[in-house]
Formats: sequence, structure tokens, C-alpha cells
Amino acid sequence: MGPLAGIKIVELTGIGPGPICAMLLADLGATVLRIDPRLVYGRVTGWGQEGPLAQAAGHDLNYIALAGAVHAFGRHGQPPTPPLNLIGDFGGGALYLAFGVVCGILEAQRSGRGQVVDAAMVDGAASLMTAFFGMMAAGLGSHERGTNILDTGAHFYEVYECADGRWISVAAIEGKFYAELLRCLDIDPATLPPQMDCEHWPEAKSRLAALFKTRTRDEWCGVLEGTDACFAPVLTTDEAPHHPHNAMRRTYVEIDGIVQPAPAPRFSRTVPDLPIPPQPPARLEDSDAILADWLESSEIAELCKRGTPGPAS
Repeated sequence: MGPLAGIKIVELTGIGPGPICAMLLADLGATVLRIDPRLVYGRVTGWGQEGPLAQAAGHDLNYIALAGAVHAFGRHGQPPTPPLNLIGDFGGGALYLAFGVVCGILEAQRSGRGQVVDAAMVDGAASLMTAFFGMMAAGLGSHERGTNILDTGAHFYEVYECADGRWISVAAIEGKFYAELLRCLDIDPATLPPQMDCEHWPEAKSRLAALFKTRTRDEWCGVLEGTDACFAPVLTTDEAPHHPHNAMRRTYVEIDGIVQPAPAPRFSRTVPDLPIPPQPPARLEDSDAILADWLESSEIAELCKRGTPGPAS
């Protein structure tokens, strides 16, 4: 049995003292699970694995501030506005980690070798800002918040308050969509300055703001929703699941009485199951069932024959 009987050891395959250590532990009765050359190990941090700030504490807002993202959010004459934690934690962190792990797995299938994926939120946030760095380099943007097309500077890419205190969004960037917006609003284009005349955007915005305040959000939905005016109501998290478009697509699902977003993206053939509520921790004696989710039955049998993982005794 040995003094380590019942102890479970996970060995990450390597050279030198690591494998010998695992052998010694197995000799003393421990059960060893050896993980081979093809492991893809994902590491997500804020500052990354190296650099002067690598060991410093931080949160989403700090990482995206250093990446140049926070400065770009906000209205003209107002301080930068933190965009929730969508850009750092979720976009620049979780999504880039998932993307990196999938790429690592695909590469490992070709090379037979694993690697570490270093998903730093500051890197991911910087990557998400690529297009805007390009716009600045081309002289197509300004560092002054609220003066550019996509940062509420333009009257045709903005949110507007309605008569009932609710909000709508318009994003009619292209000329044909802008023309459709004006048509739906019964505005003669000749009474407005040219669409891309940024010097007159504040004037045009004031006119649209006054117009949108004359009707409720639902009334504007009746006028603009479903047209090519690039329109949508601004919904709360309580309202979004009940919108007819989201309801038909089952963009949100209810699990254990909690409404939440459904898995995304969607696949035509390998459709994932809906998420399940958290389960109680697995017991050691269930190791065969646990391994069945990861290995073929023949592989489990071979490991058990070697005296590695198997039912606890």
C-alpha cells in the first residue's frame, strides 16, 4: 500500500526531476495521472506574464486605461467613461483566452506539442483598439472625446431620449441608410448640412434630439423598427429578453428560473446543450466516470493497468 496510498498526483510531462519525482511518489503508493506533450495551458492575467507591472495588482479599468481604450469613451467635455468590464475582463480577457486556447489545440494536433497561452487583458484590449489606432494614424479621428463618428460626435450615430424618458439608438453611417433615416423622419435633406460636415454635427444633433422628444420610445419603434434606418430601442436587461426578435431567436433562455443569455455563437450541426446548474463536487470513487468525459475506455483501462488513475481504494 505504501504511506501515500489514496493520494492522487497529477504529473505534467517533462524532463529531469519532474518525472523522477512522480515515479518516487508512485513507488510509495500514490496514484499518478500523467498528462502528455500536447497540453495547452491557458493563463489569463491583467498585465501579462512579464513587464514592469506583471506583479502589480489591478482590475479591468486599469488594464484598458493603459491600452488606450478608456480615454476614447465619453461625451464631449466630459471625463472618460468606464465601459463596464466588457473590454478588459470579457472581451480582451475571456474571449482572447478562448481564442488562444482553441488555436493552441489546433496547433497541437499538427505538431504534437503543447504550449502556454498568455492572454493578458492589456494585450487583448489593445488588440480590440486596432481599428481606432489605424484611424488616428490616418488622420481620420481626434483624441477629443465626443467629436468622432463612433463616440457620439455624429448626429447619425447617437442615442436619443424620447417623450417617455426612454431611449432609442440610430446608427445610419452609410449614405443610403442616412437617407432612409431622414425619409422615415420626414426630414428634407436640404434643410440639414451635409452628413459628414462635422462642424455642423452639434446643430443637426440638436434638431434630431428635439424631434425624438416628441414621441415615446414605442411610437418611434413603430416608425423606424425594421427599416434600413439602422435603428433599435435602448433596452434594459429586463426588457431585452422580451423583445420579439430576441424571443424568436431564443437569444435568452431560462435555467432554474433565471433568465440569461443563451450560448453563442451558434453552430448549424454541433449544437451545444444549454448550460446546466452547478453540480456537487465529484467524489474520488467516481474517477472512472470523470475520466470517461476525457478519455476513451481503452485508454482508461490502460491507465488502470499501470496503477495510475482508477477507483479509490
